[in-house]
This record gives sequence, C-alpha cells and structure tokens, in this order.
Amino acid sequence: MLLDFLKAPIGADLARVDAVLREGLRSEVALIRQIAEYIVGGGGKRLRPALLLLAARACGDPGNHRHVLAAVVEMIHTATLLHDDVVDESSQRRGRATANAAFGNAASVLVGDFLYSRAFQMMVGVSSMRVLEILSDATNVIAEGEVLQLMHAGDASLGEDAYLEVIRRKTAKLFEAAARLGAVLGRPDAVREEAYASYGRHLGSAFQIMDDVLDYTGDAGTIGKSLGDDLAEGKMTLPLIRALAVGSPAVRARIRHAIEEGGRLDDFAAVTAALAEAGAIDYARERARQEARLAADALAPWASDPEVGTLLQLATFSADRTN
Repeated sequence: MLLDFLKAPIGADLARVDAVLREGLRSEVALIRQIAEYIVGGGGKRLRPALLLLAARACGDPGNHRHVLAAVVEMIHTATLLHDDVVDESSQRRGRATANAAFGNAASVLVGDFLYSRAFQMMVGVSSMRVLEILSDATNVIAEGEVLQLMHAGDASLGEDAYLEVIRRKTAKLFEAAARLGAVLGRPDAVREEAYASYGRHLGSAFQIMDDVLDYTGDAGTIGKSLGDDLAEGKMTLPLIRALAVGSPAVRARIRHAIEEGGRLDDFAAVTAALAEAGAIDYARERARQEARLAADALAPWASDPEVGTLLQLATFSADRTN
C-alpha cells in the first residue's frame, strides 16, 4: 500500500514500475506466474522502488531506466522475502499466508531463485557496468547478512554492534543500493552519490529497528503478521539486546530462558513485560530515530529541494511508523 505522502510525487511512476514488474515476471512456467502474481499482488509499501524513484528525481535523472531499476530492486527484495519465509518457517506476511505456506517450501525457494535471475537479466538490459556493480554487491552483502542472522539465532550473547552489522547487511544494504542507484541515474558528483547512499543505509537501519520494535508492540492486524515471530525464531533483536544489557537479574533470566529455549510463544507476554521494565522498547525507538536523523543529515545540503523534502519525510516515517 503506497504511503499517502508519496502518491503525488511518484504515484504515476510507481504505477509504471508495477507494469514493468508484472511484465518482467512473465514466464512460460505456470507455477512461476502463479506465485509471482500472488506475492506481487500481496501489497507492500514499495519503499525500496519509491526510494530509487525519489532519489532519481532529486538528482535530475535524464532517462527512463528508473522504472526498470525500481522493478529490479523490488524483485530482489521479494526474492529475499521468499527465502526468508522458508528459513524462518513463517506462515503469515502482510495479513495473509506466505508463499511457502500456500505453495510449499520448494516452490518458494525456486521462484525466489527465478526472481533473482530475472532481476539480473533486466539489469543487463540497462547496459551499465556501474548499475551491475551496485546491485551485484548489494545481493552478495544481503546474502551474507542472512547467513549472519542464521548464525546468531538463539545466541543470547549477541551485542548491539553485531546486531547493527546484521541489519545493515540484511536490510539496509538494499535501501542503500536503491538510493545510490537513483542518484547514479542523475549522474551526480561523487559527494552527492555517497550522501544518498548514506541516507539509504540509515533509512534502512531505522526501518529494520522499528520492525523489530513492532514485533513486540504492534497490532497484528495492522502490521500483517503475528506478534512474537522474532522471539519464536530465536532472533536477538535490539529490544532484547538492550534488556539483557541493562535489565535486572530477573529480566535477564527471563529473556535468556526464552531465547535459549527456542523462544516459545507462551513466553511472549513475560518477555514483553520484561522489555517494558528495562526500558528496552523506548531505547530501541530512540535508536531508530537516531538513524532517521542521520539519514536526514546526509541530505541536509539539498534540504530545500522539493524532492528531497519528500525523502526527509520518508526518514521521519521510518522511525515513527506503526506498521
């Protein structure tokens, strides 16, 4: 679902991106078409393609590659979701059954592979080694982030720095790539390109931290997934890490037990209460706001540009959202 404040500046562009996306997902294999349509038609905020489009407009993109590359970024994101849901054994996303729940794990993994390969086919069509460099680097870093997260599952000793490294690889890297690509299309100088990349990296970090907060505080109907999924998967996210760092012995014991015993959902209420007692949710929200401020600071030299104003609004949204 497109955010209201993005409809005026890029609503028409995003509609074109959706058309490119559907065209790119065509296949003679019926199951690929079925699953691709299921996941693309399942909604989502389209934040990554929106970020690329906004950055391209702000940097004066003179061509039409932005629609193709925005579709490519969304394909890569969707492929990671397909694989994530299989690894995490997730059953719900955006308020409905995940593709693996609806079609099976094997089909989801293979269609995720198809999305990756089709994305690279479309990249080649842009005929830019710089574009290929940015996106191939991003997909590799994202894969490393997924493996790091898997390695840390159930690890109650994970610290804040290590957590931030995981989310910067797993989530923020594609935000960074989207913003950088949009800037590159406008052919800016190196300083401006790096500023947009920094904006995207901090925006993605803020977005992921808030995702982790909402797993404990959100409304299941609003966020489109069951609360406590991260706990059930043994994921050490920032609220848990903070509570273990500053909480009372009772709080620390409660959280360690929940994580090390596999994060059973019958521990969820007790863990949520422990996080509140330790001030961990408020701490994580403030860390998300810090990341959002760093994102805004990166674009401060161009803050008076109308397109940049929308990017600054997106940074504020990333840390204050409820879904």
